[in-house]
Amino acid sequence: MEDPKLHSKDPVEISRLDLESSTSQEAIITDVKHLASYNWIEAPTPTIAIPGSPAQWSAPNGPRQVKKDRGLVYIAQNAARHPDSPLEPLFRSLCIEQPSFDLNSVDVVTDRNNIRKLLSFVNPSLAKGPLEPFTIRIEMAAHTAIFCRDETKTHEVIGPEDFRGFGHEFEKAYTISQIKDSTGHHRIISYQLGDLRLLVRHETDGFVGDVPTTGDSLVSGLSSLTFSPETTAGGKASTLSKLTIKREGQAVPRETTLEIKTRVIHKPLELEEVAAQLWVSQTPNLVRAYHQRGRFFTPEVEDIAIQVKEWEQAHKNDIIQLIALLHRIVEETESCGGCTTVRYNPPKDKLVIEKAQRRKMLPDDLYALWAKDDGLEQVASQKYSGVSEKGTIDRSEDDAKTKPTNLPHEANHVALVSDSKSES
Repeated sequence: MEDPKLHSKDPVEISRLDLESSTSQEAIITDVKHLASYNWIEAPTPTIAIPGSPAQWSAPNGPRQVKKDRGLVYIAQNAARHPDSPLEPLFRSLCIEQPSFDLNSVDVVTDRNNIRKLLSFVNPSLAKGPLEPFTIRIEMAAHTAIFCRDETKTHEVIGPEDFRGFGHEFEKAYTISQIKDSTGHHRIISYQLGDLRLLVRHETDGFVGDVPTTGDSLVSGLSSLTFSPETTAGGKASTLSKLTIKREGQAVPRETTLEIKTRVIHKPLELEEVAAQLWVSQTPNLVRAYHQRGRFFTPEVEDIAIQVKEWEQAHKNDIIQLIALLHRIVEETESCGGCTTVRYNPPKDKLVIEKAQRRKMLPDDLYALWAKDDGLEQVASQKYSGVSEKGTIDRSEDDAKTKPTNLPHEANHVALVSDSKSES
């Protein structure tokens, strides 16, 4: 007999008091693995380069004057550039770089931003200011919960009279882009959080050290791959993906990645202000760049891995509650038939989980990844029509209909989103 809860279920409200957990598990992140990466490319249609590369840290000697930020900046670049399926690039890059990866082993797939919001609900002192409303869309694929961030604005344009700081222009002045026309580098990692296995996507500002050599690059292995819409992992015809994929870049070790923060010199940036962000993405290096009216002093790259581990220990109770909250969200989504919306309600100071009905988050062929053990390999080996010598997947005539949501193309386009930059 069919469960009536699948058809009718009242919204569920969750308060912090509901998150007390009796678990004895360790509230720490373990078994961190870099899985895949890609760069968004400035193009008329949604285009990514796999594996891409973060920009290389290259600080000039001595002080430097930097212009204030202006132009287009992203709040959620994946949604801005590919509104039909913001999570598709995550899975396409994973298929290509890790064709043997078992998605059935993953409990939660999410952007870093979602975890940060839920952690701020658990402990509002971790938020930058008053806890603001937020929405996360949840969908089950087999027993994996897919979390998709839902922003009211995915981008904004900073006018010549506006002031939003110097973060973006600083990144352009102090890093060297490795990918032509790149507008941001995204990475996918996996780790164990308590008894949950998470797959986490996040943006990375740069990497420190030498550029990897091409000899052992993943790109050489990609040259043998072809893509086509004729078949899916399930052996049936699929809808042609609207995402263009290019083979370009170098895989960069996680240990070299860094986060860049800019701050006026009389307001020192405490690690506690950014530790949660660095913890969720397991980013080991931090640049705190201080300026006086846009004149930056020589910044240094700090290895903050030990301090982030100490922050993790200090916030053990918060993390235990975060794990309990993730379990609750997954359980409620399963009881709602596999599709919910999670909202934070400021007046009530509660999370509300309610059953939802909407179109699927991913193209149909990607759901086959959970259907069989070799799902990733089969999707990765699909053939897409019109593969060029450079590895770009050509699109159909419908491409003009899939252009990202009227993003302004300005000469002073801002490439990266810092965390004043709320990207991820």
